Amino acid sequence: MGKKLTRLTGKDAMFLGICAGLGKYFEIDPTLVRVATAIVTFFSFGSMIIVYFIMAFIIPKEEPTVL
Repeated sequence: MGKKLTRLTGKDAMFLGICAGLGKYFEIDPTLVRVATAIVTFFSFGSMIIVYFIMAFIIPKEEPTVL
């Protein structure tokens, strides 16, 4: 099965799990995604906040794994 974009929950997620999910999907450090999001939010005069919340409603939560 291919990669699937999901929001992460638990210790990896800071706020809604969007940046952690994007980091996992693109195989990069979630901190880089968070910093990039903060920079884009600053330069877009806050309009990225609306996009962030839209993504929170569209992207499904990660399914819990059973060991």
